[in-house]
Order: sequence, then C-alpha cells, then structure tokens
Amino acid sequence: MISMILNTMLPIVVTLMLGFAAAWHHDFNAKEATVLNRMVLTYAVPLSVFVGTVGTSRTNLIHSVPLALAILVGIIGMYALVYLLCRVVFRFTMPTCALAALTASGPAVPFFGPAILGNALGADSAVPIAVTSIVINITIVPFTIFLLTMGRTRRSVPASARRATPAEAAQVAGALVMERLAMASGPKLAPSGAAVAAVAAAPGRASAVFIEHLEETIRKPLVWAPLLGFALVLCDVHVSDLVGNSLLLLGHASGGVALFAAGIILAAYKVKLDRYTGLLVLLKNVVQPALVFGGLLWLGFGGIVVSQAVIALAIPVMPIAVMLALEYGVAEEYAPSIMLLSTLASVFTVGGFIALTV
Repeated sequence: MISMILNTMLPIVVTLMLGFAAAWHHDFNAKEATVLNRMVLTYAVPLSVFVGTVGTSRTNLIHSVPLALAILVGIIGMYALVYLLCRVVFRFTMPTCALAALTASGPAVPFFGPAILGNALGADSAVPIAVTSIVINITIVPFTIFLLTMGRTRRSVPASARRATPAEAAQVAGALVMERLAMASGPKLAPSGAAVAAVAAAPGRASAVFIEHLEETIRKPLVWAPLLGFALVLCDVHVSDLVGNSLLLLGHASGGVALFAAGIILAAYKVKLDRYTGLLVLLKNVVQPALVFGGLLWLGFGGIVVSQAVIALAIPVMPIAVMLALEYGVAEEYAPSIMLLSTLASVFTVGGFIALTV
C-alpha cells in the first residue's frame, strides 16, 4: 500500500519541486511561466479533456449514474459552500471567492486521475476518471471562468461606479464594453462621457453585459472542448482512435507542464501558511471526500461505487487553479501555496481514503 501511494504521489511532488528549482536557478521566471500557462489552458488541457470525454461510451455513462450523482453533488455542494463562506463570512471579492471555491471543490482528476485511480482501482478507474472530468469541466470550471471574467470588468470600472448600486455599476460596465467595441470597429464618434451616458440610458444594458461575459467564457477552449465532447458522447458519436491518439500527444503534457509552471510561480512568492490556506486544504483533502463517503454509506451504497467516488474526490487541488489565478491576477500568492500543501498532504489523505475504501 505504501509503495503504491508513493509511486502515485511522488512524481507529482517532484515535478512541482523541479519547477521551483528551475525558477530558483534562474532558468525560468514568473513571466515565462505565463507562456507555459497559456499553452496549458489553451491547448494541452482542452485536448486532454476532450479526448478523455469522447473516449467514454454513452452506455458506460448511463450505467454510472449513481457515481455521477455522488460526484456531482460532492463537487457542486462543496463549491457552493466555500463560495458562500468566503463571500458572507470572510467578505472576499467575487473573483477570490470563485477561485477559492474551485480550489476546495475541484480534484485534479483530469491531470492525475490515471496515475492515482489507475494504481488504486486498476480497470475500474476509467469510468470515475471520465465522469469526474466531465462534471468538473462542464460545471465549476466554466462557472469560475465566468465569475473571474465578471470580476475583471468590475476592476476596470471607475471608482464612482464601484460606489454605485450593482445595477448602476453594471450599466457603466456595459457602457465601457460597448465603447471599446465601437473604438475597435471604427472612429470614435463621441467622448467617453457621452458614450457612457448614451448606453446607460438604453434598455437591457445589464443583460447585454451578462451576455458579453457569457460569450467570452464560452469562447475559451477550456470551456467549449469538454462541452463538445460531452455532446458527442450523448449523441453516441464515436471518435476514432487515430484522431484521439493524434490529439493526446500534447494533451499528455498538461499535468506535467501545469505542475512545472506552478512550481515556478511558487518560487516567486513566499509560501502562505495561514488560516485561509489551511482551511481550503482541509476542505479539499479531507472534508469533501469524507462527506461523500459518509453520505454514500448512509444511503446504503457500498463496494466499487464508494471507492471510485471517494478516491476521485480525495485527489488534491487542480493545477488549473494556479493557472487561472495567474491569468486573471487573483490570489496569485495563495494558489500555488494551497496546491503545494494539498499535494504534500495528499500522500497521507489519499492513502488514508484508499485504505478505507479499497
């Protein structure tokens, strides 16, 4: 058991530390990590998730409904709980709450699932990897990107608008968006104040801002690629192995490159050891899988369904949380520390849940 856990978790820790060592040796810096970050988010992870999704048959998805429901409730329930905790109790900003919720609820199954679940469950690992990846990438990932996009626009709104009511702030944000579109498509016909006033007077301005952010979110490959894969599975469309293998060459790099880039970012900041870091690691590594474990036992489930759901949710924080923190400029000093501590602690927490369920 100890050998299996070490073989599963040690490569993750070593890759993260290699990134840290590369930055410490001045081979890479934080600015160069953003290039790796963009490659991972735009190409490697979308390709990996797409191939993993279309590789699951519709029959397997239908037969794994109890597992899918357990994972769905565990992930979305924890996301909602942490978001409300950060927003109501800690009074964090909306983007920070969204990133914290993603950190505490999203296991790194698309990155490390084959290694961890494959070693623990063998042939029974394919379904939980596919189901968890689909749930994460069609629910909390696009929703988090949407909230981060909304928060980015809020930071660009003038201070006078931020002191206004939410409806008024949305009106000004919509005005700024429309003004930028006008400037990009042709000459500026009116000063900014006139543009803001004109758009603020137009009906449906708040919905226009919402639609703008929604469209920006959907255009990201990390959002539409898993949605496309899920739609193909539901339509029972088979993608040939030739196509899948062609896309996976870069897709296989997603986990290693994301960890390496996270190590570089970690070197740029001091490791944060405070109540927020500890709480999020505790929620992700222990509370989330423990609640699902208890809930499934209470409902009368047992055997392989419990093992698949609990071990999948016990997997540590996704590197994508660090990637999004870097891209959107939200909690850059916290995200790498949380991922590092979650990964180190998972040697014991994942091992403990494997011992309990397998």
